[in-house]
Amino acid sequence: MAQRSTRIAFVGGGTMAEAMVRGLLERRLVTPKRLTVSGPRRERRAELVKTYRVSAVASNVEAARGADVVVMSVKPQVLPRVMAELRGKLAPDQLVLSIVAGASSDALRAGLDHASIVRAMPNTPAQVAMGVTVWWATPSVGADQRNGARAILAALGEEIEVEQEEQVDMATALSGTGPSYVFLLMEALVDAGVHLGFSRRVAEELVLRTVEGSALFARRSGRHLAELRNMVTSPGGTSAAALYQLEKGGLRTVLSKAVYAAYQRTRELGDSAERGKKT
Repeated sequence: MAQRSTRIAFVGGGTMAEAMVRGLLERRLVTPKRLTVSGPRRERRAELVKTYRVSAVASNVEAARGADVVVMSVKPQVLPRVMAELRGKLAPDQLVLSIVAGASSDALRAGLDHASIVRAMPNTPAQVAMGVTVWWATPSVGADQRNGARAILAALGEEIEVEQEEQVDMATALSGTGPSYVFLLMEALVDAGVHLGFSRRVAEELVLRTVEGSALFARRSGRHLAELRNMVTSPGGTSAAALYQLEKGGLRTVLSKAVYAAYQRTRELGDSAERGKKT
């Protein structure tokens, strides 16, 4: 699939769709005239046209018509209605790339009456091309389509293809929802810094730099995270005292429960999409 000539339609013009549009254009994988976004709000369509010079239409069917790749980027709650609109309207050689949380390939295949589907789960850092996207393709997706999907998702940061569809749901709970865990941790650290006596501005800068630098150091070091933690934990030192309280408070258990709760909710959203395809 030649990227520069590929026509891509985004069914839904929300935050993640915009991040994908921005990434594709910044990497010069496509030109604005090859991108179309659909959405119900006139103001949002006008904003996308003004900012990116793409086409924006109200009709999902019109957006998908003639596109090589149709990106399903709507909220899970409205997916059944959107699939009903598009059912029978997609050509066999069109690729559907879904970033709808929880929506299984079975639900998409039945709802759209279409077989060539890639399920993907990007995350919020995709807005600054630092995201990570886990994706899986149905057997009907050809080699060229698979390469095209990989190139589109790479515009958001890193992309990881998995062999089992269930791992997309698992990624939704871990990396897809993950930024919210990190943001909450950062917010709590900033509040702790303010409690100590820092101004909020200084506390935020200290926390942002600490998190950013720690992640970069961990990636570049290639060492196990436990080894890195031990490197900065001296016997009887400040880190040891702090980590004792975190372990005592059950931080690991709480995080594990949070991730599993997100996974369960992902499956619930998938069940809703399954029910929607039958109505």
